[in-house]
Amino acid sequence: MLVVNIHEAKTNLSSLLKKIEQTEEKVLICRNGKPVAELVPHKCKDRLQPHSTMSKIKINYDPTEPLAEDEWTGETI
Repeated sequence: MLVVNIHEAKTNLSSLLKKIEQTEEKVLICRNGKPVAELVPHKCKDRLQPHSTMSKIKINYDPTEPLAEDEWTGETI
C-alpha cells in the first residue's frame, strides 16, 4: 500500500488515480502521519450473480396467489 500525505495527494491526484487503475494498489492518505482516507480501485459487481445471503431465503408458497376468504380483511388502503 502506498502512503502519501494530503499535500502530495492533492498535487499528484491524477497520477495516483492512474497508478491505481494500472496496478490496483491502494493509496493511504495521511495528515500529520495519521490515516485520513484510503483510495482503492473501483470494482464493478456482477449484478447477475445471486447475493450470498439472499440466495439462502426460501419461499414455500406462491406469493402471487390470491388471498383466501379468511385472510382477507376487506379493508382497502
